[in-house]
Amino acid sequence: MASEATTLEVPGPHGVREMRVSSPSRVVWPEAGVTKLELAEYLVAVAPAFLAQNGDRPISLQRFGGDVTGEWFFSKNPPKGAPDWIHTVEVTYPSGRTHPQLVADEAAALVWMAQMNTVVFHPWPSTASDTDHPDELRIDLDPQPGTDFADTVAVAHGMRDVLAEAGLTAMVKTSGSRGLHLAAAIRPEHDFIEVRHGVIAAARELERRRPDAVTTSWWKEERGERIFLDYNQAARDRTTAGAYSPRALPGATVSTPVTWDELDTIDPGAFTIRTVQQRLADVGDPWAGLHDEPGSMATLLAWWERDLADGLGDLVYPPDYPKMPGEPPRVAPSRARKED
Repeated sequence: MASEATTLEVPGPHGVREMRVSSPSRVVWPEAGVTKLELAEYLVAVAPAFLAQNGDRPISLQRFGGDVTGEWFFSKNPPKGAPDWIHTVEVTYPSGRTHPQLVADEAAALVWMAQMNTVVFHPWPSTASDTDHPDELRIDLDPQPGTDFADTVAVAHGMRDVLAEAGLTAMVKTSGSRGLHLAAAIRPEHDFIEVRHGVIAAARELERRRPDAVTTSWWKEERGERIFLDYNQAARDRTTAGAYSPRALPGATVSTPVTWDELDTIDPGAFTIRTVQQRLADVGDPWAGLHDEPGSMATLLAWWERDLADGLGDLVYPPDYPKMPGEPPRVAPSRARKED
């Protein structure tokens, strides 16, 4: 017997593509009851806004073998049997290795990715035409145990002010969970190392102003009940969920752009696969103008140099990176004390 399947007719720049969706009734989010077909239909419905923010960029796919409660893996390279119209771009990873990586540039590509059981889409902060020079500065606000969403909102407003003083216009979106993501358009003039330095400079500036509320400590045991400013999301091949990407969380929530005026009153759990399409119809995409006026990194990099002169060096890189020049030891403080 043939397996259950359906076909979606997906319009795009090259006409309508007929996209097969196998097992359309398979439940991907058990708690919310959201199916694979609903996911594919959601991606088609929000494709204009989704592609405006995530298209034409290297993209990593978070794929699940079953539903979102099960095992998953990251898929970056084009799999065997990919349609010839699926685009890729050659990228360089932290190891120095180069490899083609997937690029999403039409709604049908999103359906094809969903057919491969992709749930979360992680775009790079650089474009396919210039993968080595980010055109977005991103800051991930990660609430720690003992903090809540209101704490994250307060820190987001503070980071917005810091970036504004540096000449950058920040926009904000929900992470899909309790966190928030800030993004500011920058001119693609600097490599990932320099952009990460700029993010660290901004994070340290806010940490100086709000030491009670924020931390840049990589080690969880040192963070306390504060919001962690995850500077390492600015490192090469480190990504956050893209705007309008679903999340692998019980409520089928979506990482959703919001306006600064509404940030204080939103419920991030209300933005789901079943509600975001109507939100876009009602209010549009708050990030539509994100790249209208890209800013300069000059002030943030001047702050980085100032901090270096004051004795503040680099911070710890992710553990899967080669050891970087000037990086402090990658040993948790508690472990270091035991070894003394």
